[in-house]
Amino acid sequence: MSNAGRSATGIDLVIVATCTAFDRKPSIAARVAERLGIAAPAVFDLNAACAGFSYALATADHAIRAGASHRAIVVGVDKMSDFLDWTDRSTCVIFGDGAGAAVVEAAESAGGIGPVVWGSNPGKGGCITLETAGPHDLPAMFRQEGPAVFRWATTELAPIARNACARAGVDPAELAGLVTHQANVRIIDALARKIGAEGAVIATNVTESGNTSSASIPLALSKLFERGKIPSGTPILLFGFGVG
Repeated sequence: MSNAGRSATGIDLVIVATCTAFDRKPSIAARVAERLGIAAPAVFDLNAACAGFSYALATADHAIRAGASHRAIVVGVDKMSDFLDWTDRSTCVIFGDGAGAAVVEAAESAGGIGPVVWGSNPGKGGCITLETAGPHDLPAMFRQEGPAVFRWATTELAPIARNACARAGVDPAELAGLVTHQANVRIIDALARKIGAEGAVIATNVTESGNTSSASIPLALSKLFERGKIPSGTPILLFGFGVG
């Protein structure tokens, strides 16, 4: 909250995006609100895996635009190390643990968050899984079909990103920054080319933090701002993608 220049007093919505919470209740959002001393906010967790922060940010934006919320905290957090198979070197060396958060509130000036373009391909949900054998068989183990995921990400996703730019009235060549889910550098570079955003500052925090799932976009975005790579108020495309 200190970096945002805000206190917890005015927060009325807490959304936590995560796919690695062991406990079903209370929600991680409720625990965050309790730790921050926020009185009576709306709280819920959201599981969209690696796309989680983008989903949560859009949900907070929509709630504020609808007047259901005035100021929200959006958190992306995953502790992937709890669910990795350390004998599977094709996955365990890729992932990291991380968390990132943003304060979202209404503003008088134009711009801000959105428009949002949603999408999914449920038929490919089996390419990335974190499942137990039964309701009490913990821990679950992460599994990924790497080649299938790479083909999907590099051949099917760019039109969704271009659609988001078109709805915002921004040519991809005009983007100041591109912050995708930090899957790996080959996917990020391929998406940048196919989106047409080669002139943008492209986030590659994956080389420092690994793939942190729901935390990857807020971590990558914050580092670009902290290092002065992207001026405030310029157009940035946030592009989350993952399981399903």
